[in-house]
Amino acid sequence: MISFIRNLVGVKTDRAVQASVEALVRWDPQAATEAELRTMEQHLDDLGLQVAHARATYEREKKEADAINSLSRQRLAAAEQIERQAAAETDPGRKAALEKSLATLVNMLEEMAPEIEREESEATDAKDFVQMLEQTYADAGAKLKRARGDLERAQRDMSRAQQQRDAAERRAEAARQAAGLASATSGLSVALKSMQDSAARDLASADAASAKAKLLKPTKPEEDDPNIAEALRLASGQSPAPVALSDRLAAIRARK
Repeated sequence: MISFIRNLVGVKTDRAVQASVEALVRWDPQAATEAELRTMEQHLDDLGLQVAHARATYEREKKEADAINSLSRQRLAAAEQIERQAAAETDPGRKAALEKSLATLVNMLEEMAPEIEREESEATDAKDFVQMLEQTYADAGAKLKRARGDLERAQRDMSRAQQQRDAAERRAEAARQAAGLASATSGLSVALKSMQDSAARDLASADAASAKAKLLKPTKPEEDDPNIAEALRLASGQSPAPVALSDRLAAIRARK
């Protein structure tokens, strides 16, 4: 039960961490990508160290295998030479000594065989491990290079998109300003037309009043001809204009 609870807490913690990481990525994808590239680069550096250690191990194992093989070949050559000498020796004592030396070398060669096989196997394994790590290192380097290129292309695409968006916004703003100017021009045209219509109406009214005044104003013959003028005054209900001095004086007194 305790183990189950511990594992459950671990799962929930892992999920919370994953959710936090995803939230950070959504918040700033560019920084998250750069962080991922740095992690990949650190991993590549670690692989590089492993490759270096593995290569050093392989070089050591190879030297040990080469050394024991060289010693084995030397002992084999010595044993073959003693074998030839023993075969050609006629002195029993000398022949027995040579055969004893030959037996010693043969025993040594037989004892060396498993060691030689082990050293050669270790050198082969070390070589295979180095090759595997080198391939992994090369693949990781290529992956990091591609990822870095992808990030740079994405950054260029973002910059290009930002420029295009700014240009579109500038065009939209210019269109809005043009529309506002057109509206203002239209309003100005309406105002000008209204002013012109008002002026035309006033001018027409003035012309009509002038014509009416001209029509109502007595003509020159009416003013110059005393008989016509007097007749017009009488027709309009006015009293005849006084002619004698006494009548004119009486009219003055009447006005006072």
